[in-house]
Amino acid sequence: MKLHELEKNIGATHRAKRKGIGRGSGNGKTSGRGQKGQNSRSGGGVRANFEGGQIPLYRRLPKRGFTNAKFKTTYAVINVSDLNVFEDGTVVTPALLKETGLLKKQLDGVKVLGNGTLEKKLTIQANKFSKEAMDKINKAGSKFEVI
Repeated sequence: MKLHELEKNIGATHRAKRKGIGRGSGNGKTSGRGQKGQNSRSGGGVRANFEGGQIPLYRRLPKRGFTNAKFKTTYAVINVSDLNVFEDGTVVTPALLKETGLLKKQLDGVKVLGNGTLEKKLTIQANKFSKEAMDKINKAGSKFEVI
């Protein structure tokens, strides 16, 4: 028996009782919420990570390190093989890539990656190029320009 083959026993799980506020559930009076208390009230209950007043886990763990995620640069990527749709001698710019539908968003710039082969002679303008992409572009007799 493997972990992904495990199944719950028949009758081990039940559908959650739907609370009858505004639904006409037939549960009557307290609608299956019991008598008084926080959970019987409308909008009652506690938030997902509430630990009964104990200092929650996210506050108990030390905060360490530095993250620059909010300010990181994200490049829209395109492969060398995708550039074969253009005719020889075309100047491929980020605006042209967006216009032809090869890029959805330009993000913080365009990076050309070296997957596939380039069979056309183009002038490619982008913000970044991988080493492999540069080699393949030069091999095809094309030019690349960093903008």
